[in-house]
Amino acid sequence: MAKIVARNRKAKHLYHIENTYEAGIVLLGTEVKSARAGRISIKESYARFFDGELYLVNSHISAYKNSSIFNHDEKRMRKLLLKKSELQKLHGKVTQKGYTLIPLKAYFNEKKLLKISIALAKGKNIRDRREEIKKRDIKRDMNKALKDKKYER
Repeated sequence: MAKIVARNRKAKHLYHIENTYEAGIVLLGTEVKSARAGRISIKESYARFFDGELYLVNSHISAYKNSSIFNHDEKRMRKLLLKKSELQKLHGKVTQKGYTLIPLKAYFNEKKLLKISIALAKGKNIRDRREEIKKRDIKRDMNKALKDKKYER
């Protein structure tokens, strides 16, 4: 059973998610201890290619409070680990207009390794978001009306 330590709640609201991938992440010792304590945030982060390798940019892992003066930088870029074929496929998609890589959640798997679930996504425009909210409100009203009708019988 996976222990989720961080989640990007706005991702599904702001993006059309096409594919998801599970990526490993290269961390320092104090970063792992801080992540186990749940002191990680991926809300404003994204993944970007540098020299053919994928990095997680703008993620925040708080400093480990029990460490010495040799603590890690909280906002540093962290390398993501994927298979070479997946990296090539993602690089081809990201170079197309409108696609981006965003993290959905960070979790520890069964082997106690920190994994990042990243998504290949395309940004929604304001019209799409408003339409989605309208559909959700209509569905909520319909369910409420049906529920009230059941209790009247």
